Amino acid sequence: MDYQHLKLNVEGRVAWVTLDRAEVRNAMDERTLAELEHCFTELGKGRARVAVLKAHGADFCAGADIRWMRRAADYSPAKNRKDAERLVRAIRAVDECPVPVIAAVHGGVYGGGLGLVAACDVVVAAADAKMCFSECRLGILPAVVSTFVLPKIGMSHTRRLYLTSEVFGMETALATGLVHEVVAREDLEARARKFADEVLKNGPQALKLAKSYLARLGSMDRSARIKFSLDTLVKARGSAEGREGLASFLERRPPQWLKEC
Repeated sequence: MDYQHLKLNVEGRVAWVTLDRAEVRNAMDERTLAELEHCFTELGKGRARVAVLKAHGADFCAGADIRWMRRAADYSPAKNRKDAERLVRAIRAVDECPVPVIAAVHGGVYGGGLGLVAACDVVVAAADAKMCFSECRLGILPAVVSTFVLPKIGMSHTRRLYLTSEVFGMETALATGLVHEVVAREDLEARARKFADEVLKNGPQALKLAKSYLARLGSMDRSARIKFSLDTLVKARGSAEGREGLASFLERRPPQWLKEC
């Protein structure tokens, strides 16, 4: 796909994905969502072992593009559903990307932009960032993003932030778990890079297995969790990467995968 709303730059084993519509505060429309879905689906097939999602301009993402919203105003129920499915697919591609995804967030993050943030594995934010689940102010609700937001921050925080539609800062974002770390704006990209460096120390197949394992674990009852955990651990220990990881530890040498970074 020829990306028009994104920029993709792969440096070694790190893929930098940049929202690139600064003129509309990186608001999303049909094209943006299609590009996000394609990009994060394809990332698991290439050289990259970790991805960083960031943005150009003053804001990370202002939510839905106002021109897209105007077009949707006259949609039929069927077309509205199809339109919403685009957002589901884009955020799901980020959430299910086989490699870890780090978000480097700054400026304003609104509506669907918070769905992207919630789908990322690690979120580092600039201290002056501002966030808002603004949909109820528009007479709708943050329905689609809830699939990703609710497991991240829990029902109590979700009820507060959805029903007030308040603009909140990084103290609240940290307290809810939506953001993991807050840094000065000028340190944002360096901190994201440091997180990426930490990820690259791990076995690439182990990372993919851990992501898929955690995605399934939350929906299981206790007995199923125990069985699934045991089965997954046996699979990991018996893999070539698992054997190499143990051998490198016992032999006090770097594992083979570090030579491939």
